[in-house]
Amino acid sequence: MTNKTICLLCLVLLMSAGCKKDSQPASQKTDSGTTGGSTGSTTAIVKGADMSWLTQMEASGYKFYNNSGVQQDCMQILKDKGINAIRLRAWVNPADGWCNTADVVAKALRAQKLGMKIMIDFHYSDTWADPGKQTKPAAWANLDFAMLNTTLSTYTISVMTALKTNGITPDWVQVGNETNDGMLWEDGRASKNMANFAALVSSGYNAVKSVSSSTPVIVHLSNGYDNNLFRWMFDGLKANGAKWDIIGMSLYPSTTNWQTYDSQCLDNMNDMVARYNTPVMIVEVGMDASQATTCKSFLTDLIGRVKLVKNSGGLGVFYWEPEAYNWQGYGLGAFDTSGKPTVALDAFMN
Repeated sequence: MTNKTICLLCLVLLMSAGCKKDSQPASQKTDSGTTGGSTGSTTAIVKGADMSWLTQMEASGYKFYNNSGVQQDCMQILKDKGINAIRLRAWVNPADGWCNTADVVAKALRAQKLGMKIMIDFHYSDTWADPGKQTKPAAWANLDFAMLNTTLSTYTISVMTALKTNGITPDWVQVGNETNDGMLWEDGRASKNMANFAALVSSGYNAVKSVSSSTPVIVHLSNGYDNNLFRWMFDGLKANGAKWDIIGMSLYPSTTNWQTYDSQCLDNMNDMVARYNTPVMIVEVGMDASQATTCKSFLTDLIGRVKLVKNSGGLGVFYWEPEAYNWQGYGLGAFDTSGKPTVALDAFMN
């Protein structure tokens, strides 16, 4: 082999090695900077909405219109605004029937037909569960803890099976809603018995996986800016052997503190990814519907920050009940009083 041939071969090998290095997908590149300083990933994220009130609002005569004033299905309006996922709460035996298993399946089918992803949010209650109340379903009230744990599992499997029977595989499932101090009080109150709460979370996790092994499970707390809360909870769950796939957060700032909250939330998200090797998702946000321009700025900023979470750990942002207008006194939707989406939702179109 001549010297000229050898030189040519070396040049080809060097060029090949350089191309291989430069062709590494952006999603695989990481930043080793400190919390809050990562350049993260700019890949697409999930843009969602919780629309659990929709069927009840429709049954009450509410109608929805696009920005041109044309009446349309509300899910279609949101899809046209860039929303690609729907979140639905599941209540065990609600007094009025809304958000029971049949209602959840009906809404999930509508979302699926529009090609939208689906998140199921188990409250494990007959009504609202949040940081201030985690009331057992009436039928579970007198169960001892062992039977409560088993019943949670059986119920979770029944809802997942109902969805599966209708051809629906949820893309994510929450076991509990805003469980800042656990769920199914008092047995599962985390500040009194973290081990019990961890056992309930694991029962829900295993129940979901028994029906759909590919569905990620979320544990959800409110106040996504509060790193101390999240460390306390997930340190406790980890120490007690609980299992989860994603850490979910709520974030409800005011029109004056949203920039601070967004910054603190990014710091917290980066810490969760680093501390627990777990991705994060903002599963609830909202702001005063009458301040739509400020809300758009808040959402645009937050969506941008979620994209910056280290190691592509920021998965998405869900607006909570954007369709609510003149409805049960709730003022943090993203439709105006005439039933049209406000400019706030334009943040999801970018």
